[in-house]
Amino acid sequence: MNTTISPIILTIFSFFAIIRALSANPCKPDYCDTSLGPEIRFPFRIANRSPARCGYPGFDLHCNTQNQTILSLPHSGEFVVDHIDYSAQALFINDPDSCLPARILNFSLSGSRFRGVYMRNYTFLNCSSDYLDYTSARYMPMFCLSGSNYTVLAMNSHLSAAAEVPASCRRIKTVLVPMQWTVSQFYWSSMDLREDLELIWNEPECLRCESEGGVCGYKRDSGPEIGCYRPARSGLPRGAKYGIIIGVGIPGLVCIVGLACYACGMIRSFALRGRPHPNLPTTFSDQRPVIRSASGLDGPTIESYPTTILGESRRLPKTSDGTCPICLSDYQPKETLRSIPECNHYFHADCIGEWLKLNGTCPLCRNSPESSEATPCSSILSISPSPSPSSSSSSSASMTSTRRE
Repeated sequence: MNTTISPIILTIFSFFAIIRALSANPCKPDYCDTSLGPEIRFPFRIANRSPARCGYPGFDLHCNTQNQTILSLPHSGEFVVDHIDYSAQALFINDPDSCLPARILNFSLSGSRFRGVYMRNYTFLNCSSDYLDYTSARYMPMFCLSGSNYTVLAMNSHLSAAAEVPASCRRIKTVLVPMQWTVSQFYWSSMDLREDLELIWNEPECLRCESEGGVCGYKRDSGPEIGCYRPARSGLPRGAKYGIIIGVGIPGLVCIVGLACYACGMIRSFALRGRPHPNLPTTFSDQRPVIRSASGLDGPTIESYPTTILGESRRLPKTSDGTCPICLSDYQPKETLRSIPECNHYFHADCIGEWLKLNGTCPLCRNSPESSEATPCSSILSISPSPSPSSSSSSSASMTSTRRE
């Protein structure tokens, strides 16, 4: 039993270890500022603080002295990351110095893993300080770019195509801006360009994993294959539940089978005990049930019945009388037998003595012996296997009989 269960237990523990390894993410989320900063996890990582396998190439972030989360774009410099939407694979960036329009004038996503989705063209204008028409909804004043004697305005390029540039203004540059989806819906107006810029990424693709509540990460310590980890939930994880079911179910099944086999063996054993033994004499099955009588015989009466001491030949008057009907044992030489005079049935002296003390009848024929007619007799019977004239005379000489009055 132990030899069978041990491999099963080892298999269960191995299965549970594999499930646990697949369900646990070796990389934990990180933060630059736990109160305001975004959660940083795969494909992003904080460079020089998290293991390289916890992030994807091109997604390195770092923390500045103000604990802001910083993303460096190859041709546009550093931007602060305000939010990361992992389920939409989007991040929202702004200028650390709070002058996003100045960064937009030279903004480029070339060489990075990000791109804009909701792109809008904006034209920047440099106007004299006495031009006051920028209060119109068509223009946005860029105060962080303006000076004491000039004002920088930004206008949606679609609107600027339909209207002439004022004489007191000159065109600076037209740029393509990655707007947020909510801002981009106001296509016919000039919205505030100080809002965060929205960027997305396509690789690594983790939309399905994130939508199902998982977390992306590398499957192994080496190689590019990406897997999906399930975060720990309250209560037992699914892998642990499967392990418990298998760990309890298989040993339980083995125990049930073992108990069933044991029960069948016991039932079979009891059934075999109830069957007659093939070596027992047939007279055992023919005996009637023994009914103990309250009127047994007394000791002197029992002692008055004739006894016979068997010789080596073990011969009795009846050839069928070779087994004691009470104890079912074969007669052996030198054993003392006692017979009942009325029916001449033989028994071991001790067996029939005990019987007659409780029952006043013969165990075989159920005849009641009459003690008054019983003749006490004791004899020694010794009959040789090959009788001869000399042996016959010796045999008759060896038989003695004593009668008591």
